Amino acid sequence: MSATQILLLIGAYFLVLMLISYFTGKNDSNSDFFKAGKQSPWYLVAFGMVGASLSGVTFISVPGWVEASEFSYMQVVLGFLVGYFVVAYVLLPLYYKHNLTSIYEYLLDRFGSVSHKTGAFFFFISRVLGAAFRLYLVAIVLQQFVFDDLGIRFELTVVISIALIWIYTNRGGIKTIVWTDTLQTLFMILAVVLSIILINQELGWSFGEFLASEELKEYNSFLVLDSFLERNHFVKSFIGGIFITICMTGLDQDMMQKNLTCKSLKDAQKNMVSFSLVLVGVTFLFMLLGALLFIYAGQNGISIPLMDGSPKSDLLFPEIALNGGLSISLAITFMLGLIAAAYSSADSALTSLTTSFCVDFLNVEKRDEEEQKKVRKRTHIAMSVMLVLVIISFKYILSRNVIDNLLTVAGYTYGPLLGLFAFGIFTKHRLKDKYVLVVTILSVIIIVIVANIPSTYLGGYILGYELLPLNGLLTFFGLWLIREKTPSIAP
Repeated sequence: MSATQILLLIGAYFLVLMLISYFTGKNDSNSDFFKAGKQSPWYLVAFGMVGASLSGVTFISVPGWVEASEFSYMQVVLGFLVGYFVVAYVLLPLYYKHNLTSIYEYLLDRFGSVSHKTGAFFFFISRVLGAAFRLYLVAIVLQQFVFDDLGIRFELTVVISIALIWIYTNRGGIKTIVWTDTLQTLFMILAVVLSIILINQELGWSFGEFLASEELKEYNSFLVLDSFLERNHFVKSFIGGIFITICMTGLDQDMMQKNLTCKSLKDAQKNMVSFSLVLVGVTFLFMLLGALLFIYAGQNGISIPLMDGSPKSDLLFPEIALNGGLSISLAITFMLGLIAAAYSSADSALTSLTTSFCVDFLNVEKRDEEEQKKVRKRTHIAMSVMLVLVIISFKYILSRNVIDNLLTVAGYTYGPLLGLFAFGIFTKHRLKDKYVLVVTILSVIIIVIVANIPSTYLGGYILGYELLPLNGLLTFFGLWLIREKTPSIAP
């Protein structure tokens, strides 16, 4: 598939998104931008959240991870499933009870303004890095397989990507995204299913024959139970998965903003449970696709593509889809899936960053309606520029698999949010609010130090995703030390 053909496909795709944006953004109001008028059908939100959760990271990085870790990522995904039920039946009732626009307003009601700003600050850092990780992965694929041939620099690729997202989210915000996410999720699931079918056909297998093949058995090891010292031991991965979901979904304005557009708490809970079950099944399909890609590469002498002189397993899927000698159907399928996966998470991230900054830092809801709109639009542009700068910087500092980087950073940035919300929900104490930021920053510093202790000093124990709950526990303990000795209150 030529660079010109890919550009035409991308152009057609964005025309569809802009058409959706035209109809959903007619009001151009802050109410629609932030909450979609609280009229979103729960099943539409649930389906769209699948694509937003998986993103371009899952679409490319999870299949590329199979050779190194086989199917052990499913241990984390099973933890995700438990975490989604916690979000549905512990956190969502809290958010609907307080009728929140930004979920960090809960910390204002519960503890005070410093706690509120601290929670919003850690979300802001988390979401900027998370969105940048996801868009970076797509940008390097587009760069390697499209824009390099056209002589366009990586930096311009990033600017174009963010500019396109800004155009179709500028007016409708979350109301537009609820609908575009649905379309993008459909494209992404079709892409992985069709990719599996088309590559199996090329190998002369039916799907059943692929599942029963000896080649698949080389990659499909699921449970890691040999040594608890290992980073990806089942218990550590499972528990880490639970807390990753609670934090990266339940304590994340990006993911919760979609849920808060549902008509009622009951609808939001139906959305969360349905979405979680579908997500597990779709992620398993990505693991199967990853194994299939490495089997095909091995049989056809296809090497893992190089980036800056080093093998980059994240690029194997695009290499096979676009340059592997397969049909044009696979190339089109891959590009549609990639674009959908990338922008289904990036567009909502840009909107949630705008929402959180406007509500949590600029107190936009206290201004008159016309001024609110002006502030929102300026903030939307500023968030776009910031994402561009962060993504470009990643090109020069990232070395590992992108999804591994993403989950590792989550352990640092979401831990304070976990501690703050847990303290608010499970205790009745108020805090000496002015010390909250100090406690959370100290917690992150300690966790960073712990994470960098050589495993030889820990008896061979390798720290992994358990850093996230450990960070939350440390924050909780620090908050306990600054609690006020006042009469208890209802959380």
